[in-house]
Amino acid sequence: MRIKIIAVNALIVAIMGLLSFLLVRSALGLATSNKDQLTAEAQNDVNGAAARLQLDGLRAERWLAAAASEPATADALSKGTAVARSEAATKRCDDLVSKMKNVQLFERNVPTLVALVDTSGRILGRNNSNLGRGDDMASVYAGLKSTLSTGQSGSDVWYERDQYLASYVVVHDEQGKIIGGLVIGRPLNDSLSRVSEATTGRPLVVVVTKGGSFEVVAHSAQSSPALDESVGKGAKEMLGSALAHQQTDVVRDGDSLVAAAPLPAFEDGKRALLVAAAPASLIQDPSELTLVPILGALALGLVLVAIAGWLLGNYITRPINTLEEGLLAILNGQTDKRFELDHTELGGLAFRIDQLLNQLMGVEEDTTDAEGRVSMAPNAANFTDALAVDDKRLTQAADGTMDPESIRRLASESPGQYYGRIYREYIAAKKAIGEATDHIAEQAFSARIQAMEQEAAQKYGRPVRYQVQARAKEVVLLAVPLP
Repeated sequence: MRIKIIAVNALIVAIMGLLSFLLVRSALGLATSNKDQLTAEAQNDVNGAAARLQLDGLRAERWLAAAASEPATADALSKGTAVARSEAATKRCDDLVSKMKNVQLFERNVPTLVALVDTSGRILGRNNSNLGRGDDMASVYAGLKSTLSTGQSGSDVWYERDQYLASYVVVHDEQGKIIGGLVIGRPLNDSLSRVSEATTGRPLVVVVTKGGSFEVVAHSAQSSPALDESVGKGAKEMLGSALAHQQTDVVRDGDSLVAAAPLPAFEDGKRALLVAAAPASLIQDPSELTLVPILGALALGLVLVAIAGWLLGNYITRPINTLEEGLLAILNGQTDKRFELDHTELGGLAFRIDQLLNQLMGVEEDTTDAEGRVSMAPNAANFTDALAVDDKRLTQAADGTMDPESIRRLASESPGQYYGRIYREYIAAKKAIGEATDHIAEQAFSARIQAMEQEAAQKYGRPVRYQVQARAKEVVLLAVPLP
């Protein structure tokens, strides 16, 4: 019994656990792998990062424009000799670096290159070093050359020699004539890291074209070998399209969505892209997220089923075992064995078995409790059960104990009056000895009496009516043959 209860319930719990796992995994897969939504998010991420990178360049240009308008900058470029200009330019660059360390714009990304160049783009002096004096930067960086000729400030991604996020402005003399330029370069990797922290939180790379192919020239602090590999393989066609059409594009490569955005505000906008990678699904494997908790709940459910099944099995099998052992003892000769079973479900069955044993063995049932009070018998289904004890005495005749006048009155009584009266007397006598009578209906009582009268009439050969007689602890119906 216990094993069957546990097995059936454990099977149900296991089926529900497996079904829950499949449904939850399916729902999570659909919710976290929405292609259109993830593609839009990848585009937004890379566009936001590109915009932040360009904004950093524009803010640096504004700061440089203010620094270039200060008299000390123009004075350094106006010295009489080349040596004096170089020394003054170096000192001015060192002073600007000191000021930049206290500017929030350059926090954690202070320029490592600060230089003053002449109108041809040659370095007059740079910060913290005499190296590079005389180098022609304009010949290498077309953006700087354009700025020196037009006076329009600019920013660019420099990667030919060192990797810089460069910004530059022109310097004017008192008459407004261009006398040189002020250039700064912040490490490109550090700039990408700051942009990543402020926007996507994911790896970023700058990709440029070289010899008809794409090459990664800078990484954020969060590098991604898979992203580098995608640039040269799976995302190559998408990068070409994004660069040619100057628009953001996304392609799926393996488990990632690779998104690329051009940098149109930079001079290298036609040959440089900012590229980011986002997962193609918010949850790579929903099974990993759902399997452990659902298996844990399933295991707990099976343990609870085992405990509940064991307790329920004991609740049912113990009284059954008691009944079985008691019946076996009766079969072995212990005829006085009776069941006193206090059980909600099987207590009534034990009581009926005791009644059956009493009837089969002719033992009068004790209707009093331990203190001698008359107990109420359980409700019977019909009147036949109520007369079961009295049937043994129905053959007793009362014609020898009743006077002729009483017999004559009994015979002359109409059937309606007779059956109504005997029913009332029978009920009153039963109540007097403390027995329940709610289950005895008058119609059933009258039908039973009529059946008994027919049986007794065949025995005595003449009509018979019954008389109610109350004795010590029982009510007897006496057959009275009529003249």
